Amino acid sequence: MTRDKDRRRFLVATTMVVGGAGTVAALWPFLASMWPSEKARVAGAPVTVDISRIEPGQQITVEWRGRPVWVLRRTPEMLAAMETPAHRARLRDPDSELATQQPPYARNATRSIHPEHLVVIGICTHLGCVPTFRPDLAPEDLGPEWDGGYFCPCHGSRYDLAGRVYKRMPAPSNLVVPPYRYVADSIVEIGVDPDV
Repeated sequence: MTRDKDRRRFLVATTMVVGGAGTVAALWPFLASMWPSEKARVAGAPVTVDISRIEPGQQITVEWRGRPVWVLRRTPEMLAAMETPAHRARLRDPDSELATQQPPYARNATRSIHPEHLVVIGICTHLGCVPTFRPDLAPEDLGPEWDGGYFCPCHGSRYDLAGRVYKRMPAPSNLVVPPYRYVADSIVEIGVDPDV
C-alpha cells in the first residue's frame, strides 16, 4: 500500500512539474510580445551627435525615435536677422510661449540652450510633412521678406531659423524642440533633458 502511495505521489509531482513547464512554455510567447523589441529599444534610445564638424550655416539631420531631427549651426548674421523687430512682427509665436512646442530651457527667442545651435524635429506641425532647409535670403520663389528658414512644400508653411512659424500659415505652431542636453562642448545628446 505504501508503495502505491509513493508511486501516486511521484506521478502527481511529475504531472505538476510537466504541467507547470507546459504552462510557462505556452505563456512565454504572450509575455515576450509585451516587451519592446531590440529595434524598438534602440529607436527610443537617446542619440549622441558630434556638433564640432558642423560648419557655420550648415545643418545635419539625425534620426531619433523614427523622426528627423535637425541640428543647425547658426551664423551671427542668421541670429541677427532673426531678432529684428520687422522679422519678429511676422511670427505667430516669437517668444515661444506655447509650452508644448519646446522644453522650458528652450523657451526663448533662439529656442535653444546655446544660441549658435538649433535642435528641432524636422516635421511640419500642420500635417507632418518634412520642410526644406532654405537658408538663402530673399529667394525669388519665397519673396523679399524671406530671412532664411524652413519651407514646407506640402501646404506652404514657413518657419524661421529658430523653427518659429510665420503668421497666416497653415501650421498652427512652431517646430517641436526635442529634449536634449550638452554632454560636452561639442557633443549633444538628443532624447535626454539637461541635468537640473
